[in-house]
Amino acid sequence: MAAQSASQYDDAYGSEGFYWGKKPSSLCDRVVELAGPGVEREPTLIDLGCGEGRDAVTFARNGFRVTAVDLSLPGLEKLARYAQEEGLHVDTAQADVREFQLEQSYAVVFSTGLVHYLLPATRLARFEHLKQHTTAAGIHAHSALVSKPFLPAAPDAGPDVVLFRSGELMGYFWDWEILYTAEDLFDCTSGGIPHRHAIDRIIARRYAGAGR
Repeated sequence: MAAQSASQYDDAYGSEGFYWGKKPSSLCDRVVELAGPGVEREPTLIDLGCGEGRDAVTFARNGFRVTAVDLSLPGLEKLARYAQEEGLHVDTAQADVREFQLEQSYAVVFSTGLVHYLLPATRLARFEHLKQHTTAAGIHAHSALVSKPFLPAAPDAGPDVVLFRSGELMGYFWDWEILYTAEDLFDCTSGGIPHRHAIDRIIARRYAGAGR
């Protein structure tokens, strides 16, 4: 997850244990099922806002060539140690993913709990940049927290979070094949206080005739 501010997540990721745990996200599991490597294929994947690496390491374990990006250096350092302990390799880059410019195309562009840090005015351009750096028949997988009038703000929500509206995430992929989409409510204890979130998830595939 991208940092609300570097210091907040630096402190969380620099502590013992894993703030988000080691269990991969449900979106990660779906991507592994849909886009996992074949006998002669090791797909490239970029995990934007990777945090401590629960998904990045899972992807590497399942045969993806993974690049993991986050603003938090302690998070990336913990990810590197975790991958090394598992006998895996993950390339890492410290960057603000709200501004990070991709220099190559990836078979999978992945984020979970990240895109609601994008300002609404920048979202279209940011998604278009990421889509342009996706290989032909490549996929995107994203999750975004969404606003619901019956859910209070999360106790650990930072000032940088701007929740999506239901259905907004799908709109950025109107020209791609939608492989999966869902909206769910889930319980959360991040920050040590139980609360609930609403979340939209999407997996979309770029047209096979497009791309670099």
